[in-house]
Amino acid sequence: MTFLAEDNPLQPHERWMRAALELARQAYDEGEVPIGAVIVHDGRIIGEGYNQRESLKDPTAHAEMIAITQAAQSLESWRLLDCTIYVTLEPCPMCAGAIVLARIPTVIYGTTDPKAGACHSLFQITDDARLNHRAAVLGGVLQPECKALLQDFFAAQRALGKK
Repeated sequence: MTFLAEDNPLQPHERWMRAALELARQAYDEGEVPIGAVIVHDGRIIGEGYNQRESLKDPTAHAEMIAITQAAQSLESWRLLDCTIYVTLEPCPMCAGAIVLARIPTVIYGTTDPKAGACHSLFQITDDARLNHRAAVLGGVLQPECKALLQDFFAAQRALGKK
């Protein structure tokens, strides 16, 4: 489907996804899986992160987790109401759970994660009626760029005999 610029429902989100992509590129340059996340509140970024599992030796150092911690510190509250998280890859179960627990009402992601996606692909944690909070989710914002960055990273890693 082709959209005119003024008809593109994803366009308002592209600005923030580009910020997340810049963070993902930073992760790539540091040898981390290139995923970036930003949290926006009242038209400004209040939290940002990129994957740092290798450098921090921490399995929870996902882009979303780091961004959520920064946003909570910025707002001086664990409740991230009226915020939107932008992440280049569909959140995993841990990150989707943290999004729900932080009460983030909106999740925008770039490309799906068929192996670990927990918003649409494998699980729907952010829309599970059994939980006390749910988030609206929109995927596909700058999907080609988000997907290509991940594919390039893993191709380079395989060429080096890693991952």
